[in-house]
Amino acid sequence: MSRVRVLVPIDGSETSERALRFAAEFSRRFEGTLHVVHVTDRETEATEQIVARAEEILEEEGVPGGPSVSLDFQLTFRSANRVGDDIVDFVQEGDYDHVVMGHHGDGAVDRLILGSAAETVVRGCAVPVTVVP
Repeated sequence: MSRVRVLVPIDGSETSERALRFAAEFSRRFEGTLHVVHVTDRETEATEQIVARAEEILEEEGVPGGPSVSLDFQLTFRSANRVGDDIVDFVQEGDYDHVVMGHHGDGAVDRLILGSAAETVVRGCAVPVTVVP
C-alpha cells in the first residue's frame, strides 16, 4: 500500500495554521506524507515568517524528516481564484491524494469578498479536499 500524499497550502492565517495541524494529525493516522506550500508572487519578510511558523508547527506536531515548506512563485497577481488554480495545478502535477486547507469566513458575504481559493480548489480538484474553518 502506498502512502497518502497530502498537500497543505498555507497563507499564514489562523485557519491555515489549524489546517496544518489537522493535516499533520491526518498524515500520522493514515501514514501519509505532507507537502506544505505557500503560494505567492515574491519572497518577502512576511513570506519568511509564514514559512518559519509553518516549520515550527510541523516540528511541534512531530512531523518526521526535517519538515520544510515549499514556495510557489508562479503568481503574477494575488487573486483568490488564481491562488486556487495554482493549488489545483500543484495537486495534478504532484500526484497528491488529498488536500487540506483553511478557509476564511462562512457566510455568503464572506464567500463573495474572498473569491475563495478554497472554493476553487474544492470545485477543481479530482482528489478529496478537507477544508478547515
